[in-house]
Amino acid sequence: MRVVQLILCLVAPAGAKTTSAQADQYLSGKLDRTDLSSDPFIQFNDWFSQAQSASVYQPETVCLSTASLPSGAPSSRFVYLKELDSKGFIIYSNWATSRKAADIRSNPQASLAFWWRELERQVRVEGEAERLTKEESQRYFSLRARGSKIGAWASEQSSVLREEDGGRDILNQRVRDIDRSFQGLADKDIEVPDFWGGLRIIPLVVEFWQGRDNRLHDRFRYTRQKDESSEMTGWNWKIERLSP
Repeated sequence: MRVVQLILCLVAPAGAKTTSAQADQYLSGKLDRTDLSSDPFIQFNDWFSQAQSASVYQPETVCLSTASLPSGAPSSRFVYLKELDSKGFIIYSNWATSRKAADIRSNPQASLAFWWRELERQVRVEGEAERLTKEESQRYFSLRARGSKIGAWASEQSSVLREEDGGRDILNQRVRDIDRSFQGLADKDIEVPDFWGGLRIIPLVVEFWQGRDNRLHDRFRYTRQKDESSEMTGWNWKIERLSP
């Protein structure tokens, strides 16, 4: 009889600055209710501007999570936040073949999570996803580098590139073919593909998280609520402090 020995390894949350098994303490700041705007869009813009001023590396990097139905299986990936408009948070992607697009077709619920290490801050967003119009997507697509435009046309995002059929060479050939088809076209004249465009997360919940010592973090949650008295937006925001 073969005896299989399992070795269990305990991974302690140790920081890079210490050999201790104890995690680093968050001491950079605190967050009080009086620090917050009544509008989470304004609050996010303030924090994002502070992240830029603090030289946070690519503060627009965000983890987008989606889940398919009926299985409920989640999937996450890091993307770039490209815009914040009056309705929500916008990223761009392939809508024909990507996993996120397949998830959203069955379930429009999605979430975002930002982590700004240098400021010891997180922002979490939960809401409903909607696709931007082609006209809206074209405005951003026109700003992309020519190579990125060609890449969007060439890549069947998340589809398998079979190694026995050429693997990466298949993608490279598609890029060459698309590039050749656009010869003579100015960058501004390359149209956004019908299968590619913007995804807007319309927030229902936004949480702002400031790290504190002893894991007793400051957390404030904005929850969008219907305001029957408002004839304009029809929404207001309830702000609550959460236990860490």
